[in-house]
Amino acid sequence: MFYLFSYYQVNKLYEICKAENSEDLVARIYPQINKLFQRCIASMPNSRSSAGLLLLAILQFFLDYGETTLHDADASIRTFFRSCLSRQFTDSLVAAATLNFLNRNKTKLFSVFPSLLPEYFPLFLKLIAWNGGTLEKTFLKLLPGMMSPTSFLPLFPALIDLPTLVLALERLGQGSGSLVGNNAASVQKSQTPENLLQLMDEAYTGSTIVDRGGDSGDENIGSRDDVEALFLDLLKDENDGLTERHWTSPHMAALLQAAMGSTQSERIKQAFKMAPRLLEVYFRIALRDVNDSLICALIPIIMARNSTLIPDKTFSFEIQKRLLEFMLSAFQRSPHFIALLKKPIMDRIGEAYDSPAKTELALQLCWAIGEHGGGGISHKDAARELFESLELLLYENLSSSRLALNHDIASNYEGVILKKSGQARFLCFVVTAIAKLATYHRELIPRARVCLAKVARSRYVLDKTVWMHARDYLGLMNEPAICLSILGPSSGSHHCPATVRWSEGGTKAVAHIPFYLLGEKDGPPFHDYSLSDIVGKT
Repeated sequence: MFYLFSYYQVNKLYEICKAENSEDLVARIYPQINKLFQRCIASMPNSRSSAGLLLLAILQFFLDYGETTLHDADASIRTFFRSCLSRQFTDSLVAAATLNFLNRNKTKLFSVFPSLLPEYFPLFLKLIAWNGGTLEKTFLKLLPGMMSPTSFLPLFPALIDLPTLVLALERLGQGSGSLVGNNAASVQKSQTPENLLQLMDEAYTGSTIVDRGGDSGDENIGSRDDVEALFLDLLKDENDGLTERHWTSPHMAALLQAAMGSTQSERIKQAFKMAPRLLEVYFRIALRDVNDSLICALIPIIMARNSTLIPDKTFSFEIQKRLLEFMLSAFQRSPHFIALLKKPIMDRIGEAYDSPAKTELALQLCWAIGEHGGGGISHKDAARELFESLELLLYENLSSSRLALNHDIASNYEGVILKKSGQARFLCFVVTAIAKLATYHRELIPRARVCLAKVARSRYVLDKTVWMHARDYLGLMNEPAICLSILGPSSGSHHCPATVRWSEGGTKAVAHIPFYLLGEKDGPPFHDYSLSDIVGKT
């Protein structure tokens, strides 16, 4: 009741100061309001009442009249985040009022206190994780201000792990009784290791640990420790920089699935829908405003997280779709990233058969290598290394395919057919990347011919689509101009004689296409048929 009465009084005084526009009045009121702020902050640890709205009203006074009173509003806002919002983020009124306060003052906050929002983005994520999609639009308006050189990389996994954050908060609430009035990070850290382990076991297996028997090497205990570490990381209130998400355990996905249970909570359902939309805005801002060095550093993290997501089919599809689209857009904007990241790129391509998510990532990386010539015409050394890696990968698949012919596949015919279909799709991308790399970098053509010839001769070993692709590319290489038109740069930077400039297709007539088969002869074609005789009349 005291907080509510004080809230109305502070608002009334604020309105009077606005109307009077008197510095003397502000100077007389300021000491009392500052004392009230300090009193509310001091009572936070022992108070179950919500002082959030009152503190926000005081903060608005500090922001507007900070220069007049020589008050450091930045320090007061940080104190509010640490002492109040970290305990009352579950209060929907306080959460909404906080985001509205930040949006109302974002111009001043972005310019005067640029490090404020990037430092506390984990706490703001708790607001929308717990209170749902009602705050999403307000949060999105603040998202650009949360992205700074220090927060850009840590913010990416935090957005992806929004459903996992919801899960951590719900499990913490079950274990501590209530999150209202408690600092989530402090509650989690204050638990003894034994209590935390018991809480995790109850959450993930549905049973209570009676006696662990002192077996410290138990694999399940180690897995639960990884989940505990993941939850601790997600429950922090401040940005500590890029930390390693604890997805190394092979049981992580299964443990998180068990924690969700057969019926998903409404909060987790909303988080599954919000996270892809938040990520889409994050990527759009990144491509518009973020420098190349940070985007280049982000791509390996994207490749690592593509297959490490909380298990939900629809959510994984939506996230992976956006991850791959952004990665390809980044390569399109800055092709030299491929040369700089050749090692992690080839590592991911080498994992193509580990899971469907890794297969799709490998396919897109192969496409990017070929499409952008391994980084561009000026990165010949990197292109050669990428070519050699793809060449080795192709030969390894040829060898394994020959060995597979010697085994009896009747016992699992459907599984073998599915595996061969996936291998054929992957090898088609590899063969195409090899052919396009050789088209970009002419010195690789002799090796590419040898490589493609071996594939073309393996018709009894490989799927038909693979060796036919190799045969077609070999044929194209016999016609350099056509090969460059089809497999060369799509940007049209190579304007060699008799090549097709696809970018000019909207302004050129059919007669402008330089048919290489006519031997590059000048003048009108010597044939006596019209184009409609070939393609038919409409």
